[in-house]
Amino acid sequence: MRDLDRLTPQDAPRGVAAAYRAQTALRDAVAAVALRVGWRPAALVHPGYAVPAADGRTAARVLGRVKAAPPGRGPVQRVGLPGWRRFLTVDLPDAPVAVDLPGAPDGGTTVRTDASGLLDEVVPLDLPPDAPRRLPVELRLPGRSPARGVVHAVPAGARTGVVCDVDDTVWITGLRQPLLAAWRTVSGSSASRHPVPGVAALLRALAGTAGDVPVVYLSNGSWKLGGPVVRFLARRGFPAGPLLMTDWGVTPERWFRDGQAHKRKALERLARELPDVRWVLVGDDGEHDPAVYRAFARDHPGAVAAVAIRQVERGARATVDAEGDVPVVAAPDGHRLLALLREHGRVPVGR
Repeated sequence: MRDLDRLTPQDAPRGVAAAYRAQTALRDAVAAVALRVGWRPAALVHPGYAVPAADGRTAARVLGRVKAAPPGRGPVQRVGLPGWRRFLTVDLPDAPVAVDLPGAPDGGTTVRTDASGLLDEVVPLDLPPDAPRRLPVELRLPGRSPARGVVHAVPAGARTGVVCDVDDTVWITGLRQPLLAAWRTVSGSSASRHPVPGVAALLRALAGTAGDVPVVYLSNGSWKLGGPVVRFLARRGFPAGPLLMTDWGVTPERWFRDGQAHKRKALERLARELPDVRWVLVGDDGEHDPAVYRAFARDHPGAVAAVAIRQVERGARATVDAEGDVPVVAAPDGHRLLALLREHGRVPVGR
């Protein structure tokens, strides 16, 4: 079977390239009309992260989006909207954005959004040893107030980290029931979504209180839902951390972006950027998290401390397994996952 991650445009299913061109042309036409009637580029910051670099500096991964919005109104005003309205946005590709962070070169750095209006750039920083763990970041566009957010800095001495899925791990989506999951996605907001019991407590225990354990939220959800995810995490007592999502829609090679490939690539990048960190991988068995996490543990056994899988089926019985020397625990909620991880010494008993 051919590796779908390595498809070229020539290998793509018939019609995909044409659909991608049509999607791109429609987006560009809508953007042109919006700008013509007086809308202006507006930025939104997604929480990123910063890691120690080989040259002794810090590499900050800055994440965000640029889209067109009416004058005096930007993305941050779109709080509490149902999910479907968040997909009715006019994204702006190749938009220049000025990035300002502590330790950045004088005058800041100017970067450009990608073909989907997304910003994902690494900015080198010169930071003192006592720099805060939450670095303020600003995205600046002409005629707009700065869009503000944070970059979570991972300390040089970090040895443990957490990667956590969102849908059916942090909040209840019901991906095994596609119609119900779609309804929750398009109709819900951060205030209406329900948390998976015990997962906030699990992540708080894994993160501890010292601030040296990064918690990374890795989701196949659309970046357009990034704001609701961040607000939900804060409202429900989850540890703050960077958010890695994806862009939905047709690509030059596929009818829809490959969620498994997105997670694999994100995990591989974290392993490269933080080679001394061993990760606790938290997900659910509603889709592909067990297979993705187990494969990563096989390929990088020294980079994985444990795998914790939330079981989505009602009445499921907790299980304990292993992938090589990596414990793989599964339970219906975060409380029981935490107990199993403690039994295997993956969480200090006092936490």
